[in-house]
Amino acid sequence: MRTILETTEDGSHTLYVPELEEHYHSTHGAIQESMHVFIDTGLRHCNNEHIHLLEIGFGTGLNGLLTLLEAEKLHKKIFYHSLERFPLTETAAMQLNYPEQIATGAKALPVADEKITAQLFCLLHQSHWERATAITPSFTLLKEETDFSHPEQFQPPRQYDLIYFDAFAPEKQPEMWQETIFQRLYTLCADNAILTTYCAKGAVRRMLQSAGFIVERLPGPPGKREMLRATKMKTLLKAQ
Repeated sequence: MRTILETTEDGSHTLYVPELEEHYHSTHGAIQESMHVFIDTGLRHCNNEHIHLLEIGFGTGLNGLLTLLEAEKLHKKIFYHSLERFPLTETAAMQLNYPEQIATGAKALPVADEKITAQLFCLLHQSHWERATAITPSFTLLKEETDFSHPEQFQPPRQYDLIYFDAFAPEKQPEMWQETIFQRLYTLCADNAILTTYCAKGAVRRMLQSAGFIVERLPGPPGKREMLRATKMKTLLKAQ
């Protein structure tokens, strides 16, 4: 897909897709949206020392980079399995200013070194597709170029402790927001697994609940009133 580089309100880049009339991130701030929805509300609520994580939509690699940095900070080991239907070219990815903004921008992270962060970001995009790659001793990445709109065809070797659901918005990519998608994700979750998404639409919340998740509506990132966090509370259900 053709993309156009744009700068969001927190100084970090996003990409605009004319074909879909859609941005990869909130125009109110790409880094602050990813931090709020996926790191603060997702990763930091997963207590496992070893985390198997599934991401629907690798996109620009921003979620992966922030997760890698957080894994190093929290001394967690993460297997990061990301599915992407439309991979970016390495040239397009290297135009993004995330390492600079994470280290020195308005939403800078206190432990981030720009040079090291830039090297890690390059490694995320240079790693081979369809092959697990150890980016650091704490973070292993597996990127797959695939269409998850047919979720029954996805047969991973493990269950997941955390899911980042970061597909394009329902009105832009409706095939990714069907009940069969969330039913399949529920079966892929380990006990007490967490799923987070920026989308807070009532229809999405009801589909998650119908699939079996316990769903919370939480405050969203700047520019968005709410977001959703869903948990597979299977342990509690068995006890009832």
